[in-house]
Amino acid sequence: MATTAYIMIEAGVGKVGEVASALRAVPGVTMVDVVIGPYDIIATVSAEDMNAVSEVLANRVHKIKGVNRTLTCITLQRP
Repeated sequence: MATTAYIMIEAGVGKVGEVASALRAVPGVTMVDVVIGPYDIIATVSAEDMNAVSEVLANRVHKIKGVNRTLTCITLQRP
């Protein structure tokens, strides 16, 4: 069963559009929403397992220019 994660992203000043566009091109990112609040973007990632989510985060998301900080929430399986 796939693992889903919500990644809250704080982008640099003036970088929200660029970061959102770059996220949409990342394999495994299924949704990108620009939001108002303590974070600028919420991205949804679906991957094979938690290790694969970690790979997307470390090797793709964190390398996008303009990403300042992230907070990742992994979903739980529903009963």
